[in-house]
Amino acid sequence: MGHDHVELRHAAQIRHRRTPSKHQLAIMIWLAVFPTLTVLNLVLANWLDNLAPVLRMFVLATIAVPIVIYGLMPQLHRLRARLLTRSARSDHPGQRAT
Repeated sequence: MGHDHVELRHAAQIRHRRTPSKHQLAIMIWLAVFPTLTVLNLVLANWLDNLAPVLRMFVLATIAVPIVIYGLMPQLHRLRARLLTRSARSDHPGQRAT
């Protein structure tokens, strides 16, 4: 029975590591959104200046959301996973990577 409890706890820890906390996700989103909007504003500044503010935001959001969701967030999730794996290895130096 004790062995089952340890396995369940280990499985819960793995699931927890796969899912970012709200705070981690907020940081990841900020790291993706801020630079994306900054670059888009700089690159499209001349064209966007002629648009009404609401239309300008619509254009920026329409371009930025797919970049963030399909391009940047998967990379940030992979980076987070690598950092957690590296952290777990340093917590257990006797274990080898497979």
